[in-house]
Amino acid sequence: MILKGPVMSKDKIARPRDLKLLSIVIPVFNEAQVLPKLQVRLGSVRTEVPCESEIVFVNDGSSDDSGAILLRWAAQDRSVKVIELSRNFGHQAAITAGVDHAQGDAVILMDADLQDPPELIGEMVGKYRQGFDIVHATRVKRHGETLLKRASASLFYWIMSKFIHRDLPQNAGDFRLMSSEAASALRSLRETHRFLRGMVTWVGFRQTSLQFEREPRAAGETKFPARKMVGLALDAVFSFSSAPLRVSTYLGCAVLVFGMVYSGYTVARYFIYNDLVPGWATLVILQSAIGGAILISLGMMGEYIGRIYDEIKRRPLYIVGRTTNISSKRGNSTE
Repeated sequence: MILKGPVMSKDKIARPRDLKLLSIVIPVFNEAQVLPKLQVRLGSVRTEVPCESEIVFVNDGSSDDSGAILLRWAAQDRSVKVIELSRNFGHQAAITAGVDHAQGDAVILMDADLQDPPELIGEMVGKYRQGFDIVHATRVKRHGETLLKRASASLFYWIMSKFIHRDLPQNAGDFRLMSSEAASALRSLRETHRFLRGMVTWVGFRQTSLQFEREPRAAGETKFPARKMVGLALDAVFSFSSAPLRVSTYLGCAVLVFGMVYSGYTVARYFIYNDLVPGWATLVILQSAIGGAILISLGMMGEYIGRIYDEIKRRPLYIVGRTTNISSKRGNSTE
């Protein structure tokens, strides 16, 4: 792993400050194979951080031995806190639960698979102490990923930066540091369909970034298959922009223009060549074009209506089954 130097953002002037307690929030879903390695690397990093620290694990309905491993770890170290959700609520909800319970002056979000290197935490803390509220970890290389995965990620970030969320850092996942002020602002955003990396950027404050090379998983298999990646991408698009609705409008206009041009061509050919013979091909082409445009537009509207339906139910983002080494929390899952 090669850690790159920091990339400064064009932000407000940062003010130096102290850090008394650092919270590290880690969602866990069936990561029993990697947790022992994570414990070793996090232990080394925590001894080098110039402040007290706590680790807030969120067991997101794991079906393997992850829960038992976390509880043994918490029994050995009271600064290790475990939140067990009543079932699997998903990666973004699990991170939200961890942030709600974090007590630190700064909060770091990272995954358990060690693709987010704990060794970068020290540099993040350095940026926080310089006065930055949010420190994004951006990937300059993505080792262990297929060409299709890298290409689709590049396409996603390009679309987001050009049309949806222009301030979204390129190639930045959920691995980042937030000040208590930024974390408090994030806690106030309780929408059901969550794209946290966009929400963290949206809250503002002083932001900067650090570059790193993302390593392959330390053990086990990815818990984020293509289906979940597509779902997260749709949440990102529909949660931050009404552009898809405008696209459906443009599509309808394009179909209208196509119909007018084709009608003019038909009339001209009738008067010039007088050789038109009614056929099924023309009907099929026109019906396919118009029908496709209508279905795409209805699908986009359906996505927004479905999200409105989910929001008005106001169900909690997650339900806590039990906690270990946690006495209180700042947030509320039902807010």
